[in-house]
Amino acid sequence: MTNTIIKAENVYKTYPGGVEALKDVSLTVSKGEVVVIIGASGSGKSTFLRTLNRLEKIDSGKITIDNMEITNPKIKITSLRSEIGMVFQHFNLFPHLSVLNNVVLAQTIVKKRDRKESVEIAMELLRRVGIDDKADMYPGQLSGGQQQRVAIARSLAMKPKIMLFDEATSALDPEMVGGVLDIMKSLAKEGMTMVVVTHEMGFAKEVADRVIYMDEGRIVEAGTPKTVFSGAKSERLKQFLSQIL
Repeated sequence: MTNTIIKAENVYKTYPGGVEALKDVSLTVSKGEVVVIIGASGSGKSTFLRTLNRLEKIDSGKITIDNMEITNPKIKITSLRSEIGMVFQHFNLFPHLSVLNNVVLAQTIVKKRDRKESVEIAMELLRRVGIDDKADMYPGQLSGGQQQRVAIARSLAMKPKIMLFDEATSALDPEMVGGVLDIMKSLAKEGMTMVVVTHEMGFAKEVADRVIYMDEGRIVEAGTPKTVFSGAKSERLKQFLSQIL
C-alpha cells in the first residue's frame, strides 16, 4: 500500500507562442505532507500547481492523484476537483452571494448535500477561520484577508484530500497575511496534504516538510527547508535566496 497521493511524471507544458512553462517535471507527494514550491515569477510554479487539478492540461507526461490518473481524458473533472481544494491569489468568490452562500453553493451542487447540512458545515468552517460573524455580508464588504478566509472555508467545505494554495497571501495587505498563514499552519498540523506556492519563506521554513525550487519550468533543487535554505547547491537558487531573504 503506497503512501503517495500525488505523482507527477515527466510533465511538459508549452503555451501558445512556444513558451515552455514546464519541462520534464516529476514530483511525488505523500499523504499528510506539506510541500512548498518557491521560485521567481515565471518559473512554472503556478502552472504546475494548476495541472494537479487539470486547470491546465499538460502536453505530455502523467499525473496521478490518489491512484487516479487525472491526465486520462475520461476522468470526471468535477469529481476530481471535489477531492482537491484550491485557494487562489485572487479570491474568486461570487460577489452576488453572501459569505454563507459562497461556502454553501458547491456543497449542494457537487456534493449533493441538503441545504441544512451545508449551512451547518459552512458555519462551522466560518467559525474556524474567524469570520462567522460575517456570514450574511457580501464579499465586497470584506477586507482581502477576510475574503481569503472565506475562500479557504469554501475549499474545506468539500472535505478535500488535498489542498493547493497558489500565492494565497500575495494579494493581501501585510497586516492580513499572518491570519491566513495561521489557518494554513493549523491545517498542516492536522495532517492535511498541502502543496503551497508562496513567497512567504518564513512559512516555508516553519511548516514545509519539503521545499521545491523551480526555475525556467524545471525543478532545480528539492529537500528539507534546512537543506534548501542553508545548503543551496545551484547558483540559481543561491542568487534567488540572496534576493528574498
